[in-house]
Amino acid sequence: MGNTYDIRRFQHSDAEEVSALIIKTLRTTNSKDYPPEHIENDVKAFTPKAVIARAEWTHFYVVCHESTIVGCGAIGPYWGKEDESCLFNIFVLPEYQNRGIGRKIMEALEQDAYFFRAGRIEIPASITACGFYQKMGYTYKNGIAVVDEEGLYRLEKFR
Repeated sequence: MGNTYDIRRFQHSDAEEVSALIIKTLRTTNSKDYPPEHIENDVKAFTPKAVIARAEWTHFYVVCHESTIVGCGAIGPYWGKEDESCLFNIFVLPEYQNRGIGRKIMEALEQDAYFFRAGRIEIPASITACGFYQKMGYTYKNGIAVVDEEGLYRLEKFR
């Protein structure tokens, strides 16, 4: 396999493939850090319809290797604020992890208009991805290094 990866904006026709990618990643990678009932509850939130709904109010990107979508991520407003943004749904297929695709997604999100307009960017980080986001310069919001009721760390970066 070559390692040429193209990143582009999500299209509605990508919804089934992106939904499957997220669900596979949750069940394979994130299942190391969360109990099965937590994973299956998250899976319900990533139907193709839900992915399209998220893409309606965010800038949603996909990473393609040849004709396969291997990663995704989105950036959008933080609770409707003009000066704060939030990163969402950053996933890479398990068999493509540790190849720089997550970094490529983060770099694309950090070149997006929603990033540049924000003084602060937040990310609800899974236990699984927390270390990765920290390598990308995100720190615990208000210094709180504890997962919340959703089982997520709240990380942030100031520009």
